[in-house]
Amino acid sequence: HLMDNYWYMWKLPMFGETNVDVVMKEAEACRKANPNNHIRLLAYDNYAQSQGTNMVIFRGKTV
Repeated sequence: HLMDNYWYMWKLPMFGETNVDVVMKEAEACRKANPNNHIRLLAYDNYAQSQGTNMVIFRGKTV
């Protein structure tokens, strides 16, 4: 299952980034560098100090 495994982080977190185009450009770069892996996007809520959203945005090879 996708959520049962450890996920590696791509570069440093993009704290405070509000431009969706910048985020998606970085996600595409990650996908090009790792074409066989699933790519997950996480967003944190700094007010609640917890995870705000978590989703797989690109699917790699199914094992």
